[in-house]
Amino acid sequence: MKKTVFAGFGGQGVLMMGYVFAVAAMRDGREVTYLPSYGAEMRGGTANCTVVVSDEEIFSPVASSPDCAVIMNKPSLLRYENLMKQGAVMFLNSSVIDRTPVRDDLHDVHIPANDIARKLGSDRVTNMIMLGAFVAKTRLTSLESIMNGLQENVKGKSGTVMKLNRKALDMGADYVLKGTAS
Repeated sequence: MKKTVFAGFGGQGVLMMGYVFAVAAMRDGREVTYLPSYGAEMRGGTANCTVVVSDEEIFSPVASSPDCAVIMNKPSLLRYENLMKQGAVMFLNSSVIDRTPVRDDLHDVHIPANDIARKLGSDRVTNMIMLGAFVAKTRLTSLESIMNGLQENVKGKSGTVMKLNRKALDMGADYVLKGTAS
C-alpha cells in the first residue's frame, strides 16, 4: 500500500494530478481511494488530495503518514513535511519552493516544473511535469496509464492539448531519470 499526497494552490492542477493518478492505477487493476480537499477560495486557495494505491482492499482513504508527496508550493511543504512517513519521498516544484525539507529522513526530488513548462510554452502543464516525475520515480503506474486516465478526465480536449500534456509528462520523467528536461 502506498499513500500519496498532492498539494498546492487551487488552480495548479493538484486535484487533477491526484485524480488522473487514481484513475490510471485503478485501470491497472489496483485498489484505489481518492480523497480531494480544497479551500473555499478555489483558485489561489489551498488544494490537496490523497491517493492510496494498494494490491489489497483499502479500509480508509485517509493517508496518515504518507509515503510520497507531490508538493507544488512552499506553504504545502511547510504543512506536509512533518506528516510524512520516515523515508518518504517528496517531489518539490523547485521553481517556486526555495528550500529543502528540514527533516533529514526524507528523500526530496527537486523538479523545476514551472521553468520546464515555460520551455514548452504553457504554464498550464506544470502539474503534468510533476506527475511525470512522480510516476517515473515511483513506478506506481506507467506514463501510458496516466495518459489513458488523462484522456478519460479531459474528454473533448483537442489532440494538440493531449500532445502537449504527453510532452510535459515525458519531460518530467526525463528530468527525474536523466537529470534533464530534453
